[in-house]
Amino acid sequence: MNSFTALRFLAVALLIGVAIAGCSTKTKTDDVNEVVVDSINMSNPAPADLNSDQSALFETIMGETNTGIIRGVSFGDPVSKIRSGEKFEMFEDTTDHVGFTHDTEQLETIDIQYYHTNNRINRITVDVYLNSPVATQQLWNAAKRNFTERYGAPKQEAAKSITWKKTPAQVTIDNVSTGKDYGLKMTFAPSDKTVIASNK
Repeated sequence: MNSFTALRFLAVALLIGVAIAGCSTKTKTDDVNEVVVDSINMSNPAPADLNSDQSALFETIMGETNTGIIRGVSFGDPVSKIRSGEKFEMFEDTTDHVGFTHDTEQLETIDIQYYHTNNRINRITVDVYLNSPVATQQLWNAAKRNFTERYGAPKQEAAKSITWKKTPAQVTIDNVSTGKDYGLKMTFAPSDKTVIASNK
């Protein structure tokens, strides 16, 4: 084999090697891109799938009517009114309170307890279990706007608790989130003792 033939053979071998290497590199790059895209799709659920519209959720909590303190209920109302009229599902009925619960499509939970003495409502609490800190802040904002319009400027306000007081109610919202458990607690109590007496 003369030197010219040897050079031609070497050049052809190099071209084949480069072509093979190029194909291999492209295949690996495509595989990596496919894995990265799949990983992103699986690890980032859309926020709309995780949380409700918190303004709409607040309306669900407060009920369809604007009468009463919440859900058409006033202090001094008989417990029988709650048992017959509440649309959420009853989950407890004890000597001092009756409780109802509701789950949203996003698996958020609303628990409402109506406390009573002598079969008359004297306090109402609402526990709302949420899916994220964003949802918690949004519901806090929606509730704060509504209660400020209804009861005026808050009497007390801190980072995780806010209170309004105007006849007939004292209303408090507490952010009870801990760790990965998110939620708010709302408490409705009479602004003074005469509120219940006047409704009997």
